[in-house]
Amino acid sequence: MQSMIYVNGTAIPYPARGLEIMVATLVDSARNANGVVVGQKIGRDQYKLNALVWPWLSAEQWSTILQCFSGFYATVRFPDPVTNGWKTLKMYPGDRTAEPYWVGEDGLPTHYRNCKVNIIDVGE
Repeated sequence: MQSMIYVNGTAIPYPARGLEIMVATLVDSARNANGVVVGQKIGRDQYKLNALVWPWLSAEQWSTILQCFSGFYATVRFPDPVTNGWKTLKMYPGDRTAEPYWVGEDGLPTHYRNCKVNIIDVGE
């Protein structure tokens, strides 16, 4: 399956509109005696895939996404808006939430709605 986000080599389904690819520049700054900000960039820019949402996933699809983060850290490949190319970084998931929607006869969910996760750059 073609995708725009790969986690540990696994293509995950396209998220709903609203995904934010955040680029943060870390700065070591303060103000001098004249009140002027003085500082400099520290490290490299860091990324966050914010507001990843899937309105509807099968239990199998959601489980696959969650299992990609079973080791907490993951290698994530995604479009880099800075270079308009692919970026691959070590990242970790934020809270992962979903609402069970349909439940099978065995009592286990068969589908989820409003599945959400943020994926955050570790900075390495």
